[in-house]
Formats: sequence, structure tokens, C-alpha cells
Amino acid sequence: MGLGASQGRFLALTARKSDLELTGQQINQSRLQLANITNQLITAVTPLDPDEAQAVQIQLRINALQTLDKSLELQLRRVDTQQQAVQTEIDAVQKVIDKNIDLSFKTFG
Repeated sequence: MGLGASQGRFLALTARKSDLELTGQQINQSRLQLANITNQLITAVTPLDPDEAQAVQIQLRINALQTLDKSLELQLRRVDTQQQAVQTEIDAVQKVIDKNIDLSFKTFG
């Protein structure tokens, strides 16, 4: 791969990594919002009798939010795995670029 192609690949990978970081931040923000809502629901259900209809409904909502949080956690793991793969590829392309630069300067030096 030539220096120009390597540099183009490097820039594309860097952009992909930035996109993945943004996606990870958005997922974390969503998880934080779910945690806040869950905390509010737990606070609301605490003074109620556990067998009361309203308490049961709130508990069902809490369970649904926890399921959604687990789904978001899995998405975050996938994004983290993709980020690691992109970083590995960035490192490899950086080595190719460095090698091309070394060879070019040795030729002229």
C-alpha cells in the first residue's frame, strides 16, 4: 500500500473510531437516564405496600427498564469491541506509514 493510500485509510479509520466513541457516549447517556428513572421509581415504590396494584405496576416498569439497560449494555460491549478492532487496524496502518516514510527518506538520504 502506498503512502497516499495508507494515509487515506488512516483517516477513514480515525473517523470510524470517532463515530464509535460518539455512539458509546450516547449509549452511556441513555443508560444514565434509565438509571435515574429507575431510581425515581424505586423511591416512589418504597413507601407502598408490595401487594398494592400501584406497587406491582411500578415494579413491572422497573423490570422493563432493567431489561432495556441490559440491552444497552450489550450494545455498548459491541461498540467497545469494534473500537478495539479499529484501534488495532489504526496501529497497523500507522506502522505501514512509518515504514513508508523511513524507506522514502533512506532512498533520498
